[in-house]
Amino acid sequence: MVGMRDVAKQAGVSLSTVSLVVNNTGYVSDDMRAKVEAAMRELDYIPNELARNLYHNRTNTVGIIMPTIAHPFFATLTAALQREFASRGLKTLLCSTADTDTGESEYVGMLQRHMMDGIIMAAHTEHPADYWTAIRRPIVAFDRFLGAGVPTVHSDHEQGGRLVAQHLIRTGARHVVLAGGPRTQFADGTTFPTVRYHLTVERMLSEAGIACDYVEAGSVTDVTAHEAVARNIFERYSGVDAIVGADVVAAMALQEACRRGINVPRDLQIIAYDGTLITEIAGKRLTAVRQDFPALAAALANRMDDQIADEEASGRKPARTAKTDDADADESVIEEQVVPVAFIPGETTR
Repeated sequence: MVGMRDVAKQAGVSLSTVSLVVNNTGYVSDDMRAKVEAAMRELDYIPNELARNLYHNRTNTVGIIMPTIAHPFFATLTAALQREFASRGLKTLLCSTADTDTGESEYVGMLQRHMMDGIIMAAHTEHPADYWTAIRRPIVAFDRFLGAGVPTVHSDHEQGGRLVAQHLIRTGARHVVLAGGPRTQFADGTTFPTVRYHLTVERMLSEAGIACDYVEAGSVTDVTAHEAVARNIFERYSGVDAIVGADVVAAMALQEACRRGINVPRDLQIIAYDGTLITEIAGKRLTAVRQDFPALAAALANRMDDQIADEEASGRKPARTAKTDDADADESVIEEQVVPVAFIPGETTR
């Protein structure tokens, strides 16, 4: 097997010169570099990627922790992240916490042992905030707040709520049912920015004098339970004329309405929130608030790049507090990056 010593001998240079060329570190004259690269081609030398990564203290691998990839939202986001990181020359290692026995702790351990460069955390966690802030290695949160100094990326859920409410008010809705996560997530100090969408819809409909009820759609890891949720909405709220929920719930509501002979959208409007492929194949093209998955993936990758660069530049664990010109800034601030959403008209609203 050809090694760097063989390349050095072929090129007539020192082993250290070959190392500098292979690892792209330090100064090497153009003439020397050309000799080394020519020898590498002649010998068909393939650099040892593991050794090179160890030299740079990098693995070029980012861990992605999702609650499940059985749910279309997280499957779509995972695909977007893998494409985005691949375009940057990085590999991804997926952990689906509901679909494996190990959970996020194994990945955190790998991050602490420098077996990966960073983690995108998009799953629910039982760990307190100080668990995440104490790790002090590159971590970026998606759609949740992990603790002071850990940056988070999420869609503009308040904008999404406004778009939904404005449409329902404009089209004369009288009784709206919202389907979402556990209501306990709405408590003060919530770590879930998604509640802003529900709260915005509820506030705006209340101000407009429109009845609004909320039903819990269950865990995102139990997609099959959404059919029962949709059926329950019709059984509990006979006067409902608009249903708003994540794509799967909205699709199930459309199918249940068809089984009951309810005309959509004349008698019942349905609005999906996420905008995955489900909205195109539900039977009718669902009206949806679409989250921008490529933009979310790019924002998460940019934040990860910043974290890794800060760690490398400082030669120590990154502080990972919100960027500010104020030296006395409050370190409890959570840096948020908000990505706009879009209202996509379909065949299920007037």
